Amino acid sequence: MSSDSPLIPPADFVRTAEEALPERMARAIALAGPIPLSQYMAAANAHYYASRDPLGTGGDFTTSPEISQMFGELIGLWCADLWDRAGRPEVAWVELGPGRGTLAADALRAMNRAGLAPPVHFVEISPALRDAQRARVPHATWHDTVDTLPTEPALIVVANEFFDALPIRQLVRRGEGWHERLIAAQDTLFLPIAGPAVPIAVIPEPLRDSAPGSIIEVSPHSVAIMRSLAARIVAQGGAMLAIDYGYEGPALADTLQAVRGHAFANPYEAPGEHDLSAHVDFTTLAAAAQSAGATAFGPVTQRDLLGQLGIDQRTAALARRTPDRADALLADRTRLMDAMGTLFRALAITRPDWPVPAGYGE
Repeated sequence: MSSDSPLIPPADFVRTAEEALPERMARAIALAGPIPLSQYMAAANAHYYASRDPLGTGGDFTTSPEISQMFGELIGLWCADLWDRAGRPEVAWVELGPGRGTLAADALRAMNRAGLAPPVHFVEISPALRDAQRARVPHATWHDTVDTLPTEPALIVVANEFFDALPIRQLVRRGEGWHERLIAAQDTLFLPIAGPAVPIAVIPEPLRDSAPGSIIEVSPHSVAIMRSLAARIVAQGGAMLAIDYGYEGPALADTLQAVRGHAFANPYEAPGEHDLSAHVDFTTLAAAAQSAGATAFGPVTQRDLLGQLGIDQRTAALARRTPDRADALLADRTRLMDAMGTLFRALAITRPDWPVPAGYGE
């Protein structure tokens, strides 16, 4: 993430009085014209995450670490195993967008049992979530961007449901050409419109002759962050595990969605009051890492990764220890492995001289 982080609101939307975000955005659009979808998404998510803890039954959505301790524990063991087979170098553990710190707390507990007790670095800009993280991992160091992460030790980076919240651009086919989708406003009613034409060279060749109305999504912010981290990993040593819902592109899709109260909402209503996200193009992320010299593995499904890491054995062990929770543990395991297990994918990258990560071997 560069110093002009995509999660920091654009200067046009900085609060000048007691205006709510929709009014500020509508005023900026009235003054300067429609804005790219990426700018709309960046401002909306910056406000959303800065103003609340969105997780859990009382929030808007639930992530895998909040479903079961097993998720974080298995990710921690993945990290410890890779570190051990790499020769136990000095490492720093990094999490991007660490939510409430639940994954980190569970992963660190598992890593510590395996002999790995690294310094912890969180990349997080939300004051509300930083408070929650501090309660669970008080010794962490916080960063606004990846630019200030340590430059000496190897880095083991975990990004669970991070890339899906980064801004996207949408390119729409109209007639014989492709146009960038912009956001216009009528008072505080926001709506997508077709903007300027884009050069045909930016459209993947297999998709150039798609039918009118077709949409391609790209995320330059995601590519920039992945390249930056991959370059660090190549220079310093280490690995990264990115888990998110997504696909292997190029593909035609309109995956922009809003979630509020565990239900889908209109992404163009009340910006800043619900979570905006889009499916992740893992093919593009892998190519970005490889362009920086890193080795990419996968993606594999979350089901395959957790299965290879031993979730069935861990479920059975916890059930033996706490028989009264056996049914709940099995339900949690099923939730992680069934619907979420096929929707979510996991991409790993390493420095070329590091071992093949667990879950990605033959």
